[in-house]
Amino acid sequence: MLSFRSYIQLAEGRYPTWVKITVGAMVLKCRGLSQQIQNESDPKKQNELIAQQNNILSYITGLGIGVSTRDAQLMNRLKKGLSK
Repeated sequence: MLSFRSYIQLAEGRYPTWVKITVGAMVLKCRGLSQQIQNESDPKKQNELIAQQNNILSYITGLGIGVSTRDAQLMNRLKKGLSK
């Protein structure tokens, strides 16, 4: 069993600051889109908003996978996609 001091010093599972900030901003954007989807009465516009939300969610998922596997190629692709 690890002591509390050893537990705090573990480096695994920690995300870089830029990932935390980026994902936080994306979560806020997804929440805003959810509100817009609920308030929208036009089904076509709802579908467009859902597509935007799914796109953001795919980047959040990709960042989680890329950081946890330390896949440099995947992270570079995600960074390029995020800067569009």
